[in-house]
Amino acid sequence: MTAARLIPHCLRALRRYPLRTGFIMLTSFVGVAALTFVLSVGQGARKKMLTTVRQIFGDNAIIVGAGGHLAMSGPRPDAARLTIDDIDAVVQALPQIDTWDPQQTLSASVRRGNAGATVRVLGQSERSVRVWGRGVARGAFFDALAVRRLDRVAVIGETVARDLFGQQDPLGAELQIESVPFTVIGVLERFGTDLHGMDRDNEIVLPITTLMRRTLNVDSIALAKLHLRDGSPLAEVTREIRQQLRTRHALATGQPDDFNLLTPVEVQQMMRKAQRIISLYVPLAALVVLLVGGMVAATLMLGAVNARTAEIGVRCAVGAQPGDIARQFLVETTATVVGGGLVGIVVGLVASQLVAARLELTGTFSWVAILLGFALSVATGLLAGVLPARRAAKLPPVEALR
Repeated sequence: MTAARLIPHCLRALRRYPLRTGFIMLTSFVGVAALTFVLSVGQGARKKMLTTVRQIFGDNAIIVGAGGHLAMSGPRPDAARLTIDDIDAVVQALPQIDTWDPQQTLSASVRRGNAGATVRVLGQSERSVRVWGRGVARGAFFDALAVRRLDRVAVIGETVARDLFGQQDPLGAELQIESVPFTVIGVLERFGTDLHGMDRDNEIVLPITTLMRRTLNVDSIALAKLHLRDGSPLAEVTREIRQQLRTRHALATGQPDDFNLLTPVEVQQMMRKAQRIISLYVPLAALVVLLVGGMVAATLMLGAVNARTAEIGVRCAVGAQPGDIARQFLVETTATVVGGGLVGIVVGLVASQLVAARLELTGTFSWVAILLGFALSVATGLLAGVLPARRAAKLPPVEALR
């Protein structure tokens, strides 16, 4: 049978059994859509991760956190005390430290008139722009004098500006954090979402002394970021910082640290683990779904051979060769699986673009995902069609007609 006759005949056969055709397409669709989605979003997530980590941590920074455990999301709620004096003493003792910035955090209710929002409030010093690499897009950042005087000034993120002020210019306006009034002096540069999906533009930065004394009424900080001078030995400086803090906290030999040091080495280790999950394990799960879909397709087509024995017998009786019968079932299975796979590629790409827009990811369009999804669809269709095709080809015409 020529291809010109085979393909129309296979398409007619698929239309005669819409339920079975739909199930086979669905199994391929789910696997390919999942694979396309995770590869596309994973590519954007890797870029976002690298950009965020580079901006937050850098290559020559050490983060000191309160408590015995510190993750990328911040210190534990039950963290031990860490003070500005602790960090200042460390900086004075280690000339390798170029600059530093303390930080305290608070999730607070913020209001302006009838508009309100729940916002992450950060207390930082005048060195924040240099240390954290995030300045203002409009207005100005507070200075050292504002930190010393505990000024009630605020630098707000774009989301806060939109939610509280709408189209109005927030500069010079007042807002209330809890019950304390503050004057807006600047709007932060856009950041987008971080590694945890948190909107970093839904933040307000205050002078750290103002947040500690006027809002929280505490004398401790959550963490501090230390910038080292270029060429400083990271391991040696880390040991010195640990020793200085243990001495200040009067920790005896054998006692665990009541603080945590996060270095670029540890950050890179966490990055590698996250990239392994994104690049290997998640796509592997999608491949398993696709493999299961291929097995389901093969099972359904094997059942189709039994259901269509009479058709096979008639075709053999009028001159069809075993090879023609085998090619028919192989083409039917492959066409069905590839059809579902193509729809899965489209749906996977659309879903990845929607997620990318929500999480502000870039570079999510992936030709690798498209080509891999199509290739796996074809391969799955061919493999799933081999057994049904061989079984149909070996079916004796006399038994089929009987």
